Amino acid sequence: MRSTGVHHVDLAVGSVERSLPFYRDLLGPLGYHRISEVEGERGETIWYFIGPGSGVGLREAQSEGTYDRYRVGLHHLAFEAVSRAVVDERHDWLVETGAEIETPPQEYGYQLGYYAVFFYDPDGIKLEIVHVPGHAA
Repeated sequence: MRSTGVHHVDLAVGSVERSLPFYRDLLGPLGYHRISEVEGERGETIWYFIGPGSGVGLREAQSEGTYDRYRVGLHHLAFEAVSRAVVDERHDWLVETGAEIETPPQEYGYQLGYYAVFFYDPDGIKLEIVHVPGHAA
């Protein structure tokens, strides 16, 4: 039996109030247009950005501490773009908003034509926007 992909990923953020606008404005141009609210297992609200084949949920962190991508857990999250131009446009938007850029858009040897920008959200979670020719986005 085959999976059809990742259905959703939930991120615990330091401030939903700060992160909601960042993710809304970041993900809208990538096709994540619908936002829905769901009650989490502890009664907290989870805000889901629904996109092409998957969703990203944001919930307020309930434990203290800072994000470290080298601890057990999520190292980084990559969003697929339909073209290199979208990767470049999202990079320009990130620069305008003052987001921390790890590496600007460039090709990587991971796969033929792999073109990506790596950056950080307001909590320091590493994110990526990538375009690979021939992939469905």
